Amino acid sequence: MNYALWFQLASPEIVLSIAGLLLLLIAAWSSDKSARLVSILTVAAFFGALALSLNFLLADGYAEGADAFYGQYRMDRFAALSKVLIFLSAIACVIVAPKFFARDGMMRAEYPILILFASVGMGLMVSAVDLLTLYIGLELQSLAAYVLASFLRSDDRSAEAGLKYFVLGALASGILLFGMSLLYGFTGTTSFIGIQTAFSDGVSTGALFGVVFVLSGLAFKISAVPFHMWTPDVYEGAPTPVTTFFATAPKVAALALTMRVAIEAFGGQQSVWQQIVIFVAMASILLGGVAAIGQTNIKRLLAYSSINNVGFMLIGLACGTPEGASAMMTYLIIYVAMTLGSFICVLDLNDREGRPVEDIPKLAGLSRTRPGLAAALAVFMFSLAGIPPLFGFWGKFVVFDAAVAAGLIPLAALGIAASVIGAFYYLKVIKVMYFDEPADVIAPSDSTARLALIAVSALFVSPLGYFATLALSPITEDAARALFWAA
Repeated sequence: MNYALWFQLASPEIVLSIAGLLLLLIAAWSSDKSARLVSILTVAAFFGALALSLNFLLADGYAEGADAFYGQYRMDRFAALSKVLIFLSAIACVIVAPKFFARDGMMRAEYPILILFASVGMGLMVSAVDLLTLYIGLELQSLAAYVLASFLRSDDRSAEAGLKYFVLGALASGILLFGMSLLYGFTGTTSFIGIQTAFSDGVSTGALFGVVFVLSGLAFKISAVPFHMWTPDVYEGAPTPVTTFFATAPKVAALALTMRVAIEAFGGQQSVWQQIVIFVAMASILLGGVAAIGQTNIKRLLAYSSINNVGFMLIGLACGTPEGASAMMTYLIIYVAMTLGSFICVLDLNDREGRPVEDIPKLAGLSRTRPGLAAALAVFMFSLAGIPPLFGFWGKFVVFDAAVAAGLIPLAALGIAASVIGAFYYLKVIKVMYFDEPADVIAPSDSTARLALIAVSALFVSPLGYFATLALSPITEDAARALFWAA
């Protein structure tokens, strides 16, 4: 038992946990007067955890990965890459929040602390190689998320969003826990590798039900059809900085966890779960595209957009190959940049009284009143639609390429055809901004930080992003191989 190595492997979560406890004391002693200081220190803690994760991702000494805490926690290139995305998303969500909450005097010191503790749970999720670690990380993230969704206590929509998220999240947790108990009962172990070994002799009917229940619980966390029902309401009702967080960091953690469970725990019986993933992928693509068409609230539209994009990413998982996993991680990186940029643009849509503007018709003529913001939002919309030469096209291309290589040609063909549906509602937003008569509702920006983050995200998803593939491709390939180490 090498405790020093164990603590070293878990150092990102340890740093964030210690920082969270200390900042909680500062918040308790200083009340909301310390909100700015707590936010700055939270960002500093995230940068520390980010540096540790980057070291695990890039240093040669960690290429093979290692287990800790009696095989319940694993740090490898896959977990490190997922944590880098989670921490970068969390940093952005902490930075953009103060201006939003200051409008109503609702910026509280607890906001960055809740983001921090949720990130600890997400770190555990992506490193979990045991059902117990999986559930602890998932619940730690979820409990913080329920509070964040209802953070604006005086706003009925926020309270409703928090209540819906809590009730449906509790149901999903129960489904997941029941599936875990079935897997333990029929395999005799909670270890992912132990489950894979038990499945090598075949899957009993009881264990098959366990697989279905576990995947159903995880489908709720990634907002995949048919467990997507909470997403539009929660995205619309939650404060926009919180919605930005929900659409990025927890999505990364849940998708990474789903990949690890499917490939490491159920990898020996790909035929058992592949059909489920294919159905969920196509259903998410179709419903996410069709249901978004009639939306007039841009946050609800982006909620259905996230469901649609999850479907495309699941095509990579359905391949069940290292190439498919690598393509899925590439798409996830691009998705985080597109989604962060889109929601920060939404954060910058305020009227002259400082009130948020979310109705799409009120964006009419934005290209003439706020040309820079309109151009950035158009870039994100085109990229989300997968229109070349923007970087969003590359995410879809590598996923479809992996599906064709894996022999899933009908799935790739259906995915390509369904992409056209999604393009329609993205183009609708661009049409309103560029071709409708100006509504002259949106006021000039009052946040340099938001504009800087929008600019960075827009540059990344522009054609310049293709230069990043030179560095990203080896990283995502290494991360994908880390999932197949026991194969």
